Amino acid sequence: MADVEKRTEDWPTLDWKTYRKNVGRLQQRIYRAASRGDRRRVRSLQRLLLRSWSARCLAVRQVSQDNRGKKTAGVDGVASLTPPQRLKLARQLADLKRTPDPVRRVYIPKPNGEQRPLGIPTLRDRALQALVKLALEPAWEAKFEPNSYGFRPGRSAHDAIEAIYNHIRLKPKWVLDADIEKCFDRIDHVALLRKLDAPRPIERLAHGWLKAGVLDGGEMLYPEAGTPQGGVLSPLLANVALHGLETHLTGGFPQRKRPAVIRYADDFVWLCEDRAMVERWRVEADRWLADIGLRLKPAKTSIRHTLEGHAGQPAGFDFLGFNVRQYRAGKRRTPTPGRGYKTLIKPSAKAQTRHRAQMKAIVRSHRATAQAALKLMGIASARELAEIIVSVGLAQNLAAIRALATEGIQRGHMGLHARQVAIAAGAQGNEVEIVAGKMVAEKKVRIDRAEEILQEVREH
Repeated sequence: MADVEKRTEDWPTLDWKTYRKNVGRLQQRIYRAASRGDRRRVRSLQRLLLRSWSARCLAVRQVSQDNRGKKTAGVDGVASLTPPQRLKLARQLADLKRTPDPVRRVYIPKPNGEQRPLGIPTLRDRALQALVKLALEPAWEAKFEPNSYGFRPGRSAHDAIEAIYNHIRLKPKWVLDADIEKCFDRIDHVALLRKLDAPRPIERLAHGWLKAGVLDGGEMLYPEAGTPQGGVLSPLLANVALHGLETHLTGGFPQRKRPAVIRYADDFVWLCEDRAMVERWRVEADRWLADIGLRLKPAKTSIRHTLEGHAGQPAGFDFLGFNVRQYRAGKRRTPTPGRGYKTLIKPSAKAQTRHRAQMKAIVRSHRATAQAALKLMGIASARELAEIIVSVGLAQNLAAIRALATEGIQRGHMGLHARQVAIAAGAQGNEVEIVAGKMVAEKKVRIDRAEEILQEVREH
């Protein structure tokens, strides 16, 4: 390998296409060796990738230019890099023995009103984590269980929903809808490092990141468990920790009656035909999770049925922003003749409410924007939910979403026009809002009606 200290390239002129090809070839070789079970070859190739100039440049580019959080500073206060600084950082990544810096803790709001703690590493540590991920991910992709979908390349929430549909479309199932409590904060470090099975340089780095400490409001904390959310490597480490859960919960069953475990990060569902078995394996899941320092969250873990209500709860369940439910139907009105029910998957009520709130905020913050432009913005804002709806076969709801955007836009412009009419009628100060509000409520925005309302307001 050429001496990178003697390189004279300028960052914008680097051959990124060639770099991606180089790293891609190495990752393919790691994947194939891991699939064969050639552990010695895997480790040799991982060490080669860690030393690769192409991989180091791609890691720096990812954390300083590509990632959404590229402008977030760690404890050192560095939030961005110039091109020469990026080249310098790529050269520094050759040193794999440097002590990691502490992470900076920040809090972001969760949908339920709680605060989610994030740990933000420094830019250098983020780049090093990205480099380690390039080496670790292909080896673990060869091992991961087939129904694990969260934080994996080429997989998404839609794939998890499709897997659920394929497991319930021919027969209604009992469902253990489970959530792991504080998964990222409670993973046992010893169990995780033992499971990671990585070369010594990667194991040493991972141990350093787990034990580096957290700077929370000026106070240094040294947690004994957990991997901080916010790091590039944290999602992969969480998947490594939870690897084996599906095999444990489905092993020992005959192929035709084998239950299914669909997992997306720390959320999973267990699908089975027997309710008693669901109760039994709920306890078994807790026992397996206890070995890595985790447990199920009682408030978010429940037993449901896809077709019938159970224990005062409606049929179906919510998972990853979707509602999955089966409805009774005539035998000639079902996709599979004679089944007597249909399986429908649609955005959950919470997801739709959240999306409407986002659209409302867009409309309210652009009251003075031209209607045609705002209409395009509203429909573009609805595209995310619309794609979900189309993907699960409920495209008829798209018209309702677009109508919602159009109605909000028209109402906003009606209010703007009503204020102008009220001012033309002689309204002043608070009278403008009162007159405009009444005209909008009546949907009669006219100068004569504005004068009538203004006279009534002044008489009272």
